[in-house]
Amino acid sequence: MGGLAALRRLLSGLPVGFPACVLVVMHLERGRESHLAELLGPGSALPVRQARGGERLAEGVVFVAPPDHHLLAAADGTLFLSDAPPEHHSRPSGDPLFRSVAEHYGPRAVAVVLTGRLGDGSGGVGDVHAAGGTVLAQDPASAAAGSMPLASIHTGVVDRVLPLDEIAPALRGLVGAG
Repeated sequence: MGGLAALRRLLSGLPVGFPACVLVVMHLERGRESHLAELLGPGSALPVRQARGGERLAEGVVFVAPPDHHLLAAADGTLFLSDAPPEHHSRPSGDPLFRSVAEHYGPRAVAVVLTGRLGDGSGGVGDVHAAGGTVLAQDPASAAAGSMPLASIHTGVVDRVLPLDEIAPALRGLVGAG
């Protein structure tokens, strides 16, 4: 199951009123328009939209990174889009997002690494862990491409390695959403 299918399954397990903001980074081809929010929206009880710089973080809303921009959480509770160089050959990349969330939300930060190639996320999960946050990784055996979660697992800072279908329940438990 590829990244889009994995995200759909994960988001379908989060209920209306989910008491946290969900920020999504998916490796997208540069120079192309993204329809990721529209593709994820129908299967989600939460509203899904493409992030814009300056937009306020909101509980129960899913923000997806736009193509060719890193998505960051700013100290003032807003989203920031960066055109900093690609990381792991990708922009957007998970590492900048994880670093920003760790810096500004510390122990409330939760990083989730799903199916994917290369090692994106494996640097940022260390920042989330160091800030007292929680790190979840998809079990590589349940991933279409296991190298991203495996790279994070190899850091030694992943709190729980879970099959895809157990990640949404774990997130609900972490944020008190039953």
